[in-house]
Amino acid sequence: MDEIFEKLQAVVDRYDELNELISDPEVIADTKRFMALSKEEGSLRDIVSEFNKYKKITAQLDEDKEMLAEKLDDDMNEMVKGEISELEPQKSELEEKMKIMLLPKDPNDDKNIIMEIHGAAGGDEGSLFAADLYDMYIRYAEKQGWKTSIIDQSDTEVGGFKEIAIMIQGEKVYSKLKFENGAHRVQRVPATESAGRIHTSTATVGVMPEAEDVDIDIDPKDIKTDVYRASGAGGQHVNKTSSAVRMTHLPTGIVVAMQDERSQQQNRAKAMQVLKARVYDYYQQQEEDKYDSERKAAIGTGDRSERIRTYNYPQNRVTDHRIGLTLNKLDKVMNGDLDEIIDALIVSDQAKKLEQLKNE
Repeated sequence: MDEIFEKLQAVVDRYDELNELISDPEVIADTKRFMALSKEEGSLRDIVSEFNKYKKITAQLDEDKEMLAEKLDDDMNEMVKGEISELEPQKSELEEKMKIMLLPKDPNDDKNIIMEIHGAAGGDEGSLFAADLYDMYIRYAEKQGWKTSIIDQSDTEVGGFKEIAIMIQGEKVYSKLKFENGAHRVQRVPATESAGRIHTSTATVGVMPEAEDVDIDIDPKDIKTDVYRASGAGGQHVNKTSSAVRMTHLPTGIVVAMQDERSQQQNRAKAMQVLKARVYDYYQQQEEDKYDSERKAAIGTGDRSERIRTYNYPQNRVTDHRIGLTLNKLDKVMNGDLDEIIDALIVSDQAKKLEQLKNE
């Protein structure tokens, strides 16, 4: 615990320094710096609070043990022993909690996300499952108090989605949904199946942190923009004007097309938002791949081609293959009750990271 104690003391020292800085009139006058320092101070507040509790409990335990070494009457002896038996589990619990709080933070955890869901294998059934996953995540977001909005969607004739992109905004969205990246498999009897046979289909989910200007700076010269007339729903207005926008990021070859909005300006803004997120995610994934080749991550955020979860309708069962978790409550999961799965993924990831720290 000595090494961890030193790290915690360094956090406390930095926290005290930050409080002095954000009280400095010169810093207050510099809005950008003040906001950055305030955000850092806020991120350290909880661990400093827990560390102060830990120090208080440790001091009380030391005092109690010193008292036991003295000659006490029986009643006082029992009282002190009782207090020790209460405080020691609290101390151990705080030690474990602080170890987790000291784990390296994912810089994207506090960010909003852009989620892309694509119908994959299984034709119409894959697109219908993509729509079911969309409904599941929307319900989960509602339970979290998050805001959702559709950025782009491509419907199928049967009522599913070839693909749909949504923005999810709220507190710590990426930290909870980042493990949803990957291929989701469904096993069920399709509505179109007259013989009652179970089919297996898939849909893929991509979770990208919303890229801010400070995260990535895309040179305008690296973007090729084409405008064209939108197709599909929208009436005569859509067909008469070149409102649709296609943006290509030349260095990576990433393409974003947007035609949902009525004006070219609105489509440009949405296309740029998605392009930034995809380019940021592309470069970040390259860094993670390089990192993982040196030291394999525990769960990682998963590749979209990796099968991460199976949804078995006949048995009302959902299984997350990465952590071996099986729940016989698929109906509740599809209704947005994802907390049990997401919490288990977070705990598993933390446990692996703690193990890695011990081995370093």
